Amino acid sequence: MSILETTSVRTESVVRIENVSKTYGSGGNALLALDRVSLDVQQGEFVCLLGASGCGKSTLLSLVAGLDGISSGTLDTGGRKVALMFQEAALFPWLSVIGNVELPLRLQGVGKAERRKRALELLEVVRLSGFADKRPHELSGGMRQRVALARALAQNADVLLMDEPFGALDAMTRDILHDELERIWREQNLTVLFVTHNVREAVRLGDRVILLSSRPGRVIEDFPIKHPRPRRIDSPEVSGQAGEITDRLRAEVARHAN
Repeated sequence: MSILETTSVRTESVVRIENVSKTYGSGGNALLALDRVSLDVQQGEFVCLLGASGCGKSTLLSLVAGLDGISSGTLDTGGRKVALMFQEAALFPWLSVIGNVELPLRLQGVGKAERRKRALELLEVVRLSGFADKRPHELSGGMRQRVALARALAQNADVLLMDEPFGALDAMTRDILHDELERIWREQNLTVLFVTHNVREAVRLGDRVILLSSRPGRVIEDFPIKHPRPRRIDSPEVSGQAGEITDRLRAEVARHAN
């Protein structure tokens, strides 16, 4: 069965967001960040969230992660484990690479021998098995993000939330990590909700690209990405659909400015 065929038969929603709104503050100082957002993410799907700065993409991830509460609506992950990965690797500088990966396992109460074994396996997954004893400052930016990804995977999450994880990296490193993330997503059977400002990145990675309006954030377009994998970020197919989505995004930004 092809990847496209696999995508078409997914039926189980693992993240259900129905008419979710999020307001900060109250009274005259209230700020409506998200307005009646509805979105279903199916098992094994890779969904990218796209929109102008301040549209509520990161806020939505925080709500799904349980770091903040919704103001109204329904948000359900069915009790599944959710892990959140940020743009900054946020590694503990006093811990080694393997110590950073072991940390979630330690918090779960996993014994020393078992967590060491699991952490080494995860470093193999992200292709950093030879760097277990290094400190974060000895690694490149891309390598630190690989460690952060291994640490997220150590949480045994079913859903991986990624908030612009490659935004601060150079184009070549980002392209390599796109390939690595796609490989891990498939091998680990993950469901991914990925926030980005980069339209080509969204088309390169996603099964779908969800476009949010300028504040307050609303879902204004759901673009299915049907190009076969593996994709290249500079391929004509990716560039063409990225251009279509960019035109829609520009129209939304112009509407908001007026």
